[in-house]
Amino acid sequence: MARTMIMRSQDGQILHLECHESLPSVVELARKQARAGITNGHVIFSEKQTGVDIFGHPLKNGETESGVFMSCILRPSFFPSQSGFLGAISAVSLISALEEHTTKNLGLGWISDVFCEGRKIGTTSIEAKLDSFGTFDYIIVSFFVKITEQDFPPRLTDLIKKVFESENTSISLIIAKNILSKFFSFYPKKVKSPEKIVDVYKRKFILSGISTKYIEDGRKKNCKILGINSADGTLIIETSDGVKKHINGTKNIIIPTKIKLKNT
Repeated sequence: MARTMIMRSQDGQILHLECHESLPSVVELARKQARAGITNGHVIFSEKQTGVDIFGHPLKNGETESGVFMSCILRPSFFPSQSGFLGAISAVSLISALEEHTTKNLGLGWISDVFCEGRKIGTTSIEAKLDSFGTFDYIIVSFFVKITEQDFPPRLTDLIKKVFESENTSISLIIAKNILSKFFSFYPKKVKSPEKIVDVYKRKFILSGISTKYIEDGRKKNCKILGINSADGTLIIETSDGVKKHINGTKNIIIPTKIKLKNT
């Protein structure tokens, strides 16, 4: 049975956090509620998913993925042409929140994956529906993180919050609320002026120099990742022939789930 918590963002917006112990998919429930007309700032949260894992892969019967599963329903006033860096905003929000709960080495992949000690542990996703006027009917921004004590050991402050808050607040919910706080400190003002967000994104980007494959004309070809284009957020790669290309979508490149960290 779900319970709803009221949360106020840094800019004063009221958020309704609908908390579930388990759901097949928070995105699917958020999609149904968005289509039914639920108001801006409604958030679906679950500590477990039984339908898909944090990367959207189907789970077999009886399998459960534990962590942070959260979808935010937004009714934006900006235009679709202004939303190009929403992925970077969500990624920076996610990693900034997680850094407060671990001492492990975190970094960003592309477009919005979070790596911990070279392993992909989380990601964000964005989906939207336009109305008949070509403006947004809704946007759903989702956050997914696999929570383990190895990567996110309970801290004393977390335990104090768990004991003294009126609700029986779990570590996953504490992290989820922190993610929301970070995200709504950037959204929506950074949508139209994302320069500082892009600077943070590029500093935390850890795929530069990684060899992988991109897809062209249906064929996989070797390349090396060079970095991120600040102007439009595309991925810059160098082909085996030394030609630089810009990649627009994740379907056009193979991003590894594990990377070898550089010595620091």
